[in-house]
Amino acid sequence: EGTLRERGRRRQAMAMAIDSNAALVLFSGGQDSSTCLVWALSKFSRVETIGFNYGQRHSVEMKQRPVIIHKLCAALPGLKNRLGADTVLDVPTITQIGDTAMTSEVEIEMGSNGLPTTFVPARNLLFLTFAASLAYRRGIKHIITGVCETDYSGYPDCRDDTIKALQVALNLGMDTRLVLHTPLMFIDKAGTWELAFQIGEKHFPMGGVASIVGGDEVVDVIVEDSHSCYVGDRSHRHAWGYGCDACPACELRKQGWERWVAMRVKLRDETQ
Repeated sequence: EGTLRERGRRRQAMAMAIDSNAALVLFSGGQDSSTCLVWALSKFSRVETIGFNYGQRHSVEMKQRPVIIHKLCAALPGLKNRLGADTVLDVPTITQIGDTAMTSEVEIEMGSNGLPTTFVPARNLLFLTFAASLAYRRGIKHIITGVCETDYSGYPDCRDDTIKALQVALNLGMDTRLVLHTPLMFIDKAGTWELAFQIGEKHFPMGGVASIVGGDEVVDVIVEDSHSCYVGDRSHRHAWGYGCDACPACELRKQGWERWVAMRVKLRDETQ
């Protein structure tokens, strides 16, 4: 009975220490995580970010992170006071386990296991576990990640069942009540562009759209400064941003952009 009472007191103290209005965003510098950062800023009063150096082939994404944060603060001045600390962790052990097309000059193709060679086994599980550890120490209740199982590369650690199972395991393992959020889980890339657009429209003080193709300032930041290309190409600029225009990440981003622009044009024409 004493042990149960003591455990109850510990849980009560932990509940009091966790800020239910605080969020930690897994922020890589890509389109999805940039959209998740905007989403978190619109939902929570305190938002921190975490990124990972794991020997990724497209390490340029890490260089884009502070650029995106700076420009989003300019685009969303009403929300910038909500943005807190940024943490970057080095996770070099991923490359020690084995090579993938995400971490070395391996050809990007479908593997014999039915998964693309860009799949890094357990990468998202590891990242979310590190994020949960940081959130625990910093008293943050909510963790946001940009994983999606709609139009994606087929990674099993991006699936909704995986994230739900991990949330249970993390909370059991740390005796806490963290919440893993996946705002992009059931929307496609066109929907991801639209989500950024809608949040920008709501919080951008001028309330206008720069152009039907470029979108508002938030979309412009994501187009110009976020990086998705697996090979790290920032020398070729397209309507949807920088990239090689050939890898799976570029194809998904491009196709989503084209569907979103077509949708926006249709909406414009219908309202005129």
